[in-house]
Amino acid sequence: MIELIGAGKSYGPIRALHDVSLAVESGSVTCVLGDNGAGKSTLIGIMSGLHPHTSGELRVDGAATSFSSPREALARGIATVYQGLAVVPLMPVWRNFFLGSELIAGRYPLAPMRIREMKRVADAALRDMGIALADIDQPIGTLSGGQRQGVAIARAIHFGARVLILDEPTAALGVKQSGAVLKHVAAARDAGIGVVFITHNPHHAFLVGDHFVILKLGAVALDARRADVTLDQLTTQMAGGDELEQLAHELGRAP
Repeated sequence: MIELIGAGKSYGPIRALHDVSLAVESGSVTCVLGDNGAGKSTLIGIMSGLHPHTSGELRVDGAATSFSSPREALARGIATVYQGLAVVPLMPVWRNFFLGSELIAGRYPLAPMRIREMKRVADAALRDMGIALADIDQPIGTLSGGQRQGVAIARAIHFGARVLILDEPTAALGVKQSGAVLKHVAAARDAGIGVVFITHNPHHAFLVGDHFVILKLGAVALDARRADVTLDQLTTQMAGGDELEQLAHELGRAP
């Protein structure tokens, strides 16, 4: 559905991403892991149309592509859910669900909104994701972090996402809320969506992932299918791998 082939991104003499290859398939979860500064945000930016790659190729449905804006990527079915979620805390859940894509009766800008229909559609879409709210009119800021992530994911799927890029969706959540988000990720996968799950948590990645890519300093340090890697190997590589062994050796020689 979307593929990077030897993709790279440079800002003048600074190379943020180098020779990264990655393929996202329908109905699968590709987990991209890495520490701060590994290049995860740059990778998101290239796939979401925030900024173009400077080397290699970006392909969508097999055709070489270069997005000029996130709106262009969204029109091709590539939706990104950032940590900030792009929600307005004091607005009702249904308003946030349709934010920027409101249904109106007539011509903009004087046409009234089709409020009853928007409430019905939002409620049905959320229930399909396993989120049953007692009141669709409640401010979205009153929901838990996991529920807000679920609203953002359901919104992206409803508006035609074929590829869903999730930027650290469990980073600021507790165990229970993280579990709810992982269920939403699995639901999106089972609906045939190609999911890119950006995270620094190998345990969360291993629960839902089909394919794992670890970035270090802008390059690929590990690229493996689920059948070819264990959680221990994933955790070790994520934590440093050879660097940890070298550090342990140095500390072992210390007085």
